[in-house]
Amino acid sequence: MFVFKFGGASVKDASGIINLASVVKKYTGNQLLIVVSAMGKTTNALETLTRAYVDQTDNMHLIYDGIKQYHFDILEELFDPKHPVFDDIANTFVEIDWMIEDEPHDDYDFIYDQLVSIGELVSSRIVSAYLAKEGVTNQWLDVRGYIHTDNTYREGVVQWDKTRDSISKGIPLLLEKGVVVTQGFLGGTSENFTTTLGREGSDYTASIFAACLGAESVTTWKDVPGILNADPKLFADTVKFDELSYSEAIEMTYYGASVIHPKTIKPLQNTHIPLLVKPFTDPSASGTVIKENGVNRFEKPVIIMKQNQVLLSVSSKDYSFITENHLSDIFKLFAQNQVKINVMQTSALSFSVCFDFYEERFEKLLQTLQQDFKVKYNTGLSLITIRHHADGAVKELVAGKTVLLEQISRNTAQVVVR
Repeated sequence: MFVFKFGGASVKDASGIINLASVVKKYTGNQLLIVVSAMGKTTNALETLTRAYVDQTDNMHLIYDGIKQYHFDILEELFDPKHPVFDDIANTFVEIDWMIEDEPHDDYDFIYDQLVSIGELVSSRIVSAYLAKEGVTNQWLDVRGYIHTDNTYREGVVQWDKTRDSISKGIPLLLEKGVVVTQGFLGGTSENFTTTLGREGSDYTASIFAACLGAESVTTWKDVPGILNADPKLFADTVKFDELSYSEAIEMTYYGASVIHPKTIKPLQNTHIPLLVKPFTDPSASGTVIKENGVNRFEKPVIIMKQNQVLLSVSSKDYSFITENHLSDIFKLFAQNQVKINVMQTSALSFSVCFDFYEERFEKLLQTLQQDFKVKYNTGLSLITIRHHADGAVKELVAGKTVLLEQISRNTAQVVVR
C-alpha cells in the first residue's frame, strides 16, 4: 500500500492534472491513497481573500471571483461542459459565499481555516473527477472525518488515538475497491469545524495516513528533482541528496527547509516508513529517499532561507538582569500566542528572538509583552541557516547585508540579516 502526495505545483493547471493521472495509472495494481494540495498559489490567494474579508475591503469580491475563475478555467480544459464536476465545484465554493455574507468572526485564525481550506476541497474533487474520467476507479474522501484535531486553528494538534481509529477502521475497505483521493493540510474538530495543520501541511497529512495504515512508503511529488542543498530559485549549482537520514531531514525541516513540512518525519520514523521526494515531471527519476539508515553526504553546505522574519528584543523595565523567571514568563506568552521561535539569544539585560511574521499573532504578542517588558523589534528581515558550513560560507552569504544577529555552532550557523 502506497501513499502519494501531490503538491500545489503539480496540480497548478490542466496539464499538471493530466500528468498526475498518468503517474497514478502506473500504480493502479497497488493499493493507493492520494493526498492533494490546493492548486498552484490558491492558498496564497485564499489568504489574501481572508484578510480582505476580515478588513471588509472593497476588492474582496474581485479576489474571490479571480479564485473561482482560475479553477473553472482548468475545468473547461479537462471536462465536457455538462460534466457534473462543474456543479460539485460550484457547490463547494458556496461555503465561501455563505461565510463572506456574514460579519467577520472575532477569531482570525478560525476564519482563516474555514476559508483557506476550500482550496484543498476543490482541488481534490477535480483530481478525483479527472481520474474517474480516465478510467481510474477512485473514491473521494473528506479528510476532516478521519484526521481529528483539537481547536488550535492554523496549527491543529492531531488527536492520534481517535485519528488512528478512524483511519484504520474506514480506509482499508475503500482501498480494496480502488484509489482513495483526499485533501492535505486539513483536519476536523469534534464540533465539526475545519482546522489546518500549518502551511505546507499536506506532507504531514500523507505521513499521518501512512503511519496509521502501515504503508510501504510515502512519495511526495515536487517540482524539483529531490531534496537539494539549497533553493534552486535563489542559488545556482545546487546539488541533490540521493539519501538522507530521518534525523538530518528533521534538522533541515526544523530550520525551515520548505520542501517538507516539519512534522512529516516523526510519524514515518516511528513506523520505519521511508519518504521519497520525487519530481512529478520525471516519475522514473530516483529523487531523494529519507529513511532510517539514510547516508548523509554533504558536498556543499545546506542553505535554508526564511523571509519575512521579525527580530524582537525584550528587556526588563528596571534594567535588572534577564533571569530564568523572566524567560519562563516570556516563553509562556510566545506559546499562548502560537509564535514559534526560530533563533534565540540571551544577554545580561535582554532576550532576543527571531520568528516568522504573522500580523495578528505578532500584534497580540507585542501587546502582552509590553505590559511587563521593554520591547524593540525589526520586521522584514531574513534568516539564513547554514548546515555543515565550510570555511568562508557564512561570510560569503552575508556579504552586502546588515547582520543583526549571528549564532554559530559546530554544525549550524544562523544569521538574521536586513
